[in-house]
Amino acid sequence: MSLFDTGVPAVLLRIDRNPFHHGTLGAVRSLGRAGVAVHVVADCAKSPVGASRFVRRVHTPPPPGASPAEIADVLRRVAARIARPAVLVPMDDASAIAVARMRAELAPAYLLPAAPGTLPGRVADKAELAGLCAALGVPHPVTVVPDSPAEAASAACRLGLPLVAKWSRPWLLPADSGLRSTVLVRSAQQARELYRRSGEAGCRLLLQAFLPPGADRDWFAHGYADRTGAVRAGGCGRKTRARPRGAGLTAAGCWTPNAEVQALTERITGALGYRGIFDLDFRRCGSTGRYHLLDFNPRPGAQFRLFADGSGLDVVRALHLDLTHRPLPAGAPLPGRVFVVENYAPLTVLRPAPGGRELAWHARDDRAPGRALWALWGRHAAGRLVRRSRRGEHPEAAPCPAEGGVVPRAVRAPSVPGQAEPVEPAEPADLTGRR
Repeated sequence: MSLFDTGVPAVLLRIDRNPFHHGTLGAVRSLGRAGVAVHVVADCAKSPVGASRFVRRVHTPPPPGASPAEIADVLRRVAARIARPAVLVPMDDASAIAVARMRAELAPAYLLPAAPGTLPGRVADKAELAGLCAALGVPHPVTVVPDSPAEAASAACRLGLPLVAKWSRPWLLPADSGLRSTVLVRSAQQARELYRRSGEAGCRLLLQAFLPPGADRDWFAHGYADRTGAVRAGGCGRKTRARPRGAGLTAAGCWTPNAEVQALTERITGALGYRGIFDLDFRRCGSTGRYHLLDFNPRPGAQFRLFADGSGLDVVRALHLDLTHRPLPAGAPLPGRVFVVENYAPLTVLRPAPGGRELAWHARDDRAPGRALWALWGRHAAGRLVRRSRRGEHPEAAPCPAEGGVVPRAVRAPSVPGQAEPVEPAEPADLTGRR
């Protein structure tokens, strides 16, 4: 008898138009291999994902920048085609935020965790996350939210250069703007010019102190907070290769137990009353050894399949089992397991992996996405180079920030847990801006 209720399909929702989101393929394969019918609501026209044999059907997604009402309309049409309740799995921040807000409206067509409706939007917003960390006594980089170009320049000088600039709601950035969610700022003038693009970005600019990357400093924690709030599945991983180097997404990672990161993760999710899948990113300060929470993603991280345990349980499977009231198997952790994204770290694929390895795109039981990857990736990479050359754009690393001194209008985590600094009020998240 299957562990899963295979009569309950899964619907994966992704509004982001990234055709190379390997996390979506990971979720397709994870649930499809368990016998669950998988429907994908995403743009798969130029993506290897649509080639997977585990995809039951691809549905047209909401347009970029869709309002919650438009997203709900699309999901209702998909539900009508499926004609039975389904587990809904948002795969990007925009969809996770919208779905959480519309949970009552989407039931009973979709099964969803009982998380507070505004919480995914609060943790995904970089400015609000800084405030939450301050209130919880969680180490977080000093964060300045300037309200003018002059203040952005002044804050840059006080924080020290280089520093990190982030847009608070990166899912709102227009795709054709050339704006990056995170950039390294090397001058006060650059900070001033970035602030002047706030209207175009559709969200606030944040400035954060810079902590240089280093060996064993970048960590992530994935998990699923079940109906009781207990963290199930997932684990802690060490980022061994990033794109771009020293920052950015995980190109290669290793399952590495870390009691301090795990305890911090469980304290954060427990204090917030979080329910559902999460992906947290940390950077360890080289001088203090403290782990700083950099991002809280209220959905599966793209490398979540790294944490498939001895029973095959991962966070996406845990979600389906829990929402269909099935028991979660107690599988043994597999520390030392490696996850590699082939198009970002092709040479890493050739290195020995005694603890086992999973590739993002290639799989023996699902070969078509791996075959489709390289032709699609070649065209995609060539097109990006042409567009960048026309704009005169140069790639920049996006390093993670560090703790630092007190600055005006700053939000910072206290050095002693429980001694929170005053936090600048944050605006409520909305999904009406363009992506």
